[in-house]
Amino acid sequence: MTICAFNRKAGMPRSNFDSLPLKRSLAREYLISFIVAVIMLLASAAGIIFRDVMYPTDELLVGFVSTDLLNIVVGLPILLVSMYLARRGRLGGLLCWPGALLYVLYIYTSYMGIPMNWMLIPHIIQIVLSAYLIIAIVSSIDSEAVRHRLDGAVPARSTGGILFGIGVLVIAWVAVQIGTAIINQVRPERMALIQIINDLVVGCPALVISGYLLLRRRGWGYVAGAGLLLMSSVL
Repeated sequence: MTICAFNRKAGMPRSNFDSLPLKRSLAREYLISFIVAVIMLLASAAGIIFRDVMYPTDELLVGFVSTDLLNIVVGLPILLVSMYLARRGRLGGLLCWPGALLYVLYIYTSYMGIPMNWMLIPHIIQIVLSAYLIIAIVSSIDSEAVRHRLDGAVPARSTGGILFGIGVLVIAWVAVQIGTAIINQVRPERMALIQIINDLVVGCPALVISGYLLLRRRGWGYVAGAGLLLMSSVL
C-alpha cells in the first residue's frame, strides 16, 4: 500500500490525507507552493502598479498588464484552492495542483520576453520553483492507485482526446507561424519567438503525451489529465 498520510509535525491532520494516493509527505512542497503564490501576487501587483516602467511599449503594456490581472484574479486563486482541497484530502485538489503550477511555469516563461529589469529575478525564481514542484508532486503520486479510483468514474477517452487534440492543434498553429516566417524570410519578434518556444517545450508536449496516455487508460494519464485540462482551459 503506497497511500500515505502527511506528517503530523507539518501541522496537518493525518485523517485528511489518509485517502490520498501518495508515496510520501508533500509538506515541503506545500511550503514552497505558498512561496510561489506570494511571489506571484507581489510580482503581478508590481507589474500593474509600475506598468509604465515594467512594460515600456504599448504592445507589452496591453499584453502583460492583462496577464498580471489574470494571475491575481484567476491563476492565484486556482493554485491556492487546489492546495487547500489537497490538504483536505480531496483527490481533485491533488490532481489540479500540478496543473496550477504548470500555469505558473507557462506564464512566467513568457515573461522572459519583456525588457531586462529587476523583475527578471522573481520571474526566474517562479520558473525554477514551479518546474521543481511539478516534478516533485507528480512523482509522489501513486499513478496506479489514481487509475483504479478514477477508471470508469471519469470520461477518460474523451478527455484524453480533447487534450491530445488541443496539443496537436497548437503544434499545427506553431508550424504555420514558423513556415510563414521562413517563406517570407522574416525573423519573428522576440515575444512571438518566446511564445513559440514556450508552446513547443512546455505546453504541447504535456498536452499530447498526457492525452495519449489517457486515451490508453494509463495511470499517468489520469494523474496529469485533470491539471492539464484546467490549465488549458484557463489559458
